[in-house]
Amino acid sequence: MYNDSDRIVEFPALKQAQEKLDEKRKGLAAVFTEAGPDYDMTKVKSLSGDTTAKVEEVRKMNAEIIDCKSKVDELLIVARAAAAAQQDDQGKEGGDGTRGSKSGREPERKGGRGYVDLGREFADSTAFKGYKPGSGMGPSAHLDISLKTLMETPVGWDSEDLRTGRVELMATRPSVHVAAYFPHTTTGMSAVVYMEETTYTNNAAETAEANAADSQGAYPESALALTERQEPVRKIATFLPVTDEQFEDEPRAQGYVNNRLPFMIQQRLDSQLLVGNGTAPNLRGTENVSGIQTQALGTDSIPDAVYKCARKIRDNGFAEPSVLFIAPAKWESVRLLKTADGQYIWGHPSMVGPFTIWGIPVVETTAVSATKAILGDYANFSELAMRRGIDVQVSNSHSDYFVKGKLAIRADMRAAAIHYRPKAFGSVTGL
Repeated sequence: MYNDSDRIVEFPALKQAQEKLDEKRKGLAAVFTEAGPDYDMTKVKSLSGDTTAKVEEVRKMNAEIIDCKSKVDELLIVARAAAAAQQDDQGKEGGDGTRGSKSGREPERKGGRGYVDLGREFADSTAFKGYKPGSGMGPSAHLDISLKTLMETPVGWDSEDLRTGRVELMATRPSVHVAAYFPHTTTGMSAVVYMEETTYTNNAAETAEANAADSQGAYPESALALTERQEPVRKIATFLPVTDEQFEDEPRAQGYVNNRLPFMIQQRLDSQLLVGNGTAPNLRGTENVSGIQTQALGTDSIPDAVYKCARKIRDNGFAEPSVLFIAPAKWESVRLLKTADGQYIWGHPSMVGPFTIWGIPVVETTAVSATKAILGDYANFSELAMRRGIDVQVSNSHSDYFVKGKLAIRADMRAAAIHYRPKAFGSVTGL
């Protein structure tokens, strides 16, 4: 808003534009007052139609406000330039009514060394005189002002620019999304060995008192059998070549590398815990564990298929799923499900996470296969056994690195992934 009220009076178009803008703003504010803090458009009586029609009308009102504001800004530029030119003329008015210096002489211009009045040049130009308030347009004009030799960046003093210190990292999947849902333990072995009950025959039954006449009283026989299972410890590793000069000349480079290498290891671990095929040297991820529950999507919706898979885990694995891993692109279709009248089924867009489906926490990650959703009772029947955490080492003894002044920075870890009860896990396929 141009605060000099006297100038606004002298420029009626600006005053009219500002009044129109204020009126539009008050109208929109009244609508939001009616809607209340919950923005319930059904409470708005000043607009007609259903909620969709009212929201569309609010969009139109906002567009009109933006248009009015643009016109006010245009007129403000013109009004201020005109006021500046008028004040300058008054300040330079000589005792004899002539413009210019105390002697009444016009300042030297067009190649001379005198003062050049840009405000006056603009006020006298055809661009200002031909401007029509409200049209937003006017003729162009050339101000003939000689700048002589210009001291500019190519021939002058170039500015000194310093980096901010920020390093914008490549967009990549975050780590420790999946591993966080596996209970962590440690092991000193090359494999985690455990026993799995593979036979459980329960013939327990009611038994009559024994007597000599017949076979009554014989106890029914049950059966148990155990099988040794093991999951080998696997290594996840990587290395990065770096020159001596990189670490010597940029102190932050060492910290950057030491952070990114462990991140790469953790990111790979997340993927292995879900999709690793178990063939050496891979870990065995959930979707490749033999005996897990499976549920094809078929004609079901994703929520229906997830519920059916969870029900199989409860019925056959006698477990309760603790987490669902699903790709963001697939969860999107669930999150955006709506009723016939446009209400979001999985919560209002302003709802704060974490998200759940049938009470099961949902983790969106691209570590899972794009066509599958993985769920299971990770809290009770999985384990990430760490043989050794992430280790970072530096050496120049690799290949010809010593004579070339290069360093090999390596990072690795060793761990085993165990799924103790396969039927406590499941996958929804065909997404």
